Amino acid sequence: MVVLDGYEFLTEEEKRLKQDRNREKYWKKWGPYVAERQWATVREDYSADGDAWSYFNHDHARSRAYRWGEDGIAGVSDTHGFQNIAFAFWNERDDFLKERLFGLSNPQGNHGESVKETHFHLDNTPVSATHSYMKFLYKYPQGKFPYEDLVEENARRGKEDREYQIIDTGIFDENRYWDIFIETAKESDDPDEMLFRVTAWNRGPDPAPIHIIPHMWFRNTWSWGREPEDRKPSIQLHDEGILKSTHHSLGERYLAMSPSPGVGSSGEDVLPEMIFTDNDTNTQLLYGQENKTPYVKDAFHRYIVNGEKEAASPRQKGTKSAAWFSFNEDGGVNPGECAVVRFRFSKKAMAYFDEAEFDDIMDMRLAEADDFYYRISPLPMTDDLRNIQRQAFSGMMWTKQHYLFIWDQWANGDPAQPPPPPHRKAIRNSQWKHMHCDDILSMPDSWEYPFFAAWDSAFHCIVLAMIDPDFAKKQLDLFTREWYCHPNGQLPAYEWNFGDVNPPVHAWATFRVFKIERKMYGRQDLDFLERVFQKLLLNFTWWVNRKDAEDKNVFEGGFLGLDNIGLFNRSEPLPTGGTLEQADSTGWMAFFCLSMLNIALELAKHRRIYEDIASKFFEHFIFISDAMTFRTGQKDEKSLWNDEDGFYYDAISWGGPWIQQLPVRSLVGLIPLYATMTLEPELINKLPSFKKRVDWFIQNRSDMAERNMASLQKRGKGNRILLSIVSKDRLEKILKKMLDEDEFFSQHGVRSLSKYHKDNPYKMEVNGQTFSVGYVPGESDSGLFGGNSNWRGPIWLCVNFLLIESLQRFFLFYGHDFQVECPTGSGDFMHLGHVSEEIQHRLQHLMARNKDGRRCINDKNDLLDFDPHWKDYLWFYEFFDGDTGRGLGATHQCGWTGLIARLIHDTGTNCRLPHTPRTPSAAMAHYFDDVFARGTTRRGSVTSPRHHIRRSSTARSIGARSDFDTDINGVENGRSAATTKDAEKNRERTEADERLHQYINDQLEKFKEDQGTDTYSHPDEYEANAG
Repeated sequence: MVVLDGYEFLTEEEKRLKQDRNREKYWKKWGPYVAERQWATVREDYSADGDAWSYFNHDHARSRAYRWGEDGIAGVSDTHGFQNIAFAFWNERDDFLKERLFGLSNPQGNHGESVKETHFHLDNTPVSATHSYMKFLYKYPQGKFPYEDLVEENARRGKEDREYQIIDTGIFDENRYWDIFIETAKESDDPDEMLFRVTAWNRGPDPAPIHIIPHMWFRNTWSWGREPEDRKPSIQLHDEGILKSTHHSLGERYLAMSPSPGVGSSGEDVLPEMIFTDNDTNTQLLYGQENKTPYVKDAFHRYIVNGEKEAASPRQKGTKSAAWFSFNEDGGVNPGECAVVRFRFSKKAMAYFDEAEFDDIMDMRLAEADDFYYRISPLPMTDDLRNIQRQAFSGMMWTKQHYLFIWDQWANGDPAQPPPPPHRKAIRNSQWKHMHCDDILSMPDSWEYPFFAAWDSAFHCIVLAMIDPDFAKKQLDLFTREWYCHPNGQLPAYEWNFGDVNPPVHAWATFRVFKIERKMYGRQDLDFLERVFQKLLLNFTWWVNRKDAEDKNVFEGGFLGLDNIGLFNRSEPLPTGGTLEQADSTGWMAFFCLSMLNIALELAKHRRIYEDIASKFFEHFIFISDAMTFRTGQKDEKSLWNDEDGFYYDAISWGGPWIQQLPVRSLVGLIPLYATMTLEPELINKLPSFKKRVDWFIQNRSDMAERNMASLQKRGKGNRILLSIVSKDRLEKILKKMLDEDEFFSQHGVRSLSKYHKDNPYKMEVNGQTFSVGYVPGESDSGLFGGNSNWRGPIWLCVNFLLIESLQRFFLFYGHDFQVECPTGSGDFMHLGHVSEEIQHRLQHLMARNKDGRRCINDKNDLLDFDPHWKDYLWFYEFFDGDTGRGLGATHQCGWTGLIARLIHDTGTNCRLPHTPRTPSAAMAHYFDDVFARGTTRRGSVTSPRHHIRRSSTARSIGARSDFDTDINGVENGRSAATTKDAEKNRERTEADERLHQYINDQLEKFKEDQGTDTYSHPDEYEANAG
């Protein structure tokens, strides 16, 4: 619900979300829940050695039934992954259909696993519970897909070389490819009615054939001996162009295909050929054993590509079906023209549907998506930033996937299958016997990481909360539930090793999501906050009991998500002996403490019993903060702080006073900055029990207060108390390095390792072996943790995001008077609010076009920067080159790289073009403003010009329309929005627009007031306050 200065207005999408929340209609039953890769996942691995990449590879995926999920291109399924719809294509050159995205396995890639395709998540209904409009772009080569070239060339390259990508192969030369737009929409008032439209544009210079083959199939649930035979689902021909599916849970549904406009001189329509098989393994091909059914999973490849007509079922019935549209008359589709396929998935058997009405519904859903997205960030900003934000939100929606994993069944095997090797249970995850997952989860990347990762998910929820707080809350709640969280309190990390330790960011994300929903939607879900908090108490206890070996509040933790950042593999015993005391792990635990303190204070406003637990976390934080520097209180002792360098380091401890620091300037030494919080005097005064305990602690533990570690006695702006690991003096020293462009401060954000180590790598000799850490700004030169990520120099949005928030908190305490040089050595001094804003702008410069029209992420690639059919589409990379900003790692990491949408929301209005001079602004006010911008207008003069949809032509061929040639959403400028005949709706919208105008004007006035006014002072975005 839109809240503008107390005024509420529901968009059409928000009305659907409300219906879903109130259980009036189940809008989220169907969505983009099909994975882009199911092969080579741990769930499908039944090998004796745990080599998931080799056990179930890409070639097997065509012929072998999956046990735990499905995959496909732009796939849609129900929330349990039973019934699936996705798309396959054929260019008459490939040896098999393109029915799933190709990529290299971890051993094949010179930098680990990597998708080798060109696809983009262009749009998805912002209210993720509905998915009433979705749009996906796949660029399919017209020449033979270069499978062998990609495998062989990447195998030839080493760790020092760049990855060999599909655009490097020359397959897109002369524009010989298809732009295939796949759109899905739901009816206005019926979530079970779904419309699909595929539009394939020939971008090449010559006519070319294209075969479009929509698939509908059931996940194989019948081959494992766990359900009776009479529950086996089926798909059969119901009528000409209509398929009927039957499932014991989903009931009867129909897939009705519309004839497609022809592309040849005959003018005849293209009618689909319906083909059928079963979603069962071709055991004859793979293992030399007789098939259990004569019609198997790979039948359509053999039927269409090889002409094996006996491969498909003549009974026109099975558990897998396809509609084969052939656009190859007279050589195929002419240059610049398109082939179009339309079909409907319904509970009704519709022998005919109106194509003009069909297209109008598509356009209407897109208009509603436009409306919602524009209301997220209505303040003026460049169209480029608005496009980046929209695709970031869309990617977050497309990376929602069905995740099925039941440990007992996976570990022990199925009754109807050969038992797994006996020792397989001990390979991985043997201690996670309670795991029973059957949920829709937000995945880090749609292809490379088709499984959850605990700390990734926490960052996802910050962006998800802006557009669907219910889904964000469910994600956070799930990981603390008894079928995910270990009985000992540990949260599962990821399926390769549930027992690995991720940073404890769950409490932070929980509180942030609670606050975002309260501000943007006017709802305060205290039940959610209390429910998750209670279970996070178990997780906190697990950390204290398991990761503080000497009970001194200095923590270990292992790799903590920062794969190769250390001198040693931090998840294994040290070759030196002793224990690795980690500055980042201790910083994370202090951060965890403060996050729990924030939640406890918020709950204490409503239930006073939480004042006691708030006092506990207050004191525990002080002990951790003190231990970071003062281990025993003895003179000249060594700790994690190095006063000479002005930085925190990891250290090896052999017990007692025996400790050796590892002076590597990395993110490890910046993470202690996260542990920062301000206490508002108004809140403290409202909680007398908590206030009494704070006062007692300050008076009776004056030794800690005098060290000024946490500013307990010195009050800041607004008489606030600052809780922080770092004192003002240490903050200045750390920021001097962090903001030095020859150390951490890149033009594109804060690096994960100081550039100082480029010429000064840190080395240590241990038992004749040399261990070294040097600055590596691009891909990893190490094989640690698969070698497909790198924390020795590149920029990562997730950790930058937390640094930005920490600087905001410091500003709340220190105010305008405390300024630092930014960048170091520039002579330009800023308060910490402006420093945080500068980092946000630099991060946005990774993706935003510069004055030359280039994006840093594209690494000066002319095709990606300037070609009209490429330049507006973006990949959301996992991390970025520390020197150039080049995109690296996974390409659809909308999980935490999707945080760019939040940064644009907060500071996009005043974000300058890359490489242009800075100008002061007050954009940080958005962090603390109680009412977020959530409105729009289609007529106003304040906002930048909108892009609107032209009304669908009644022409059956979209080739007669200009919709798909103007911008990424297939729309042109200047079209008036379709207006409703309902006078009441018009009145509501008019009033909402007027209030939006006033809101925007008020916000722009705040920008003008930048200096000399206290526009940054409201802390409600981050901290518990008295309100």
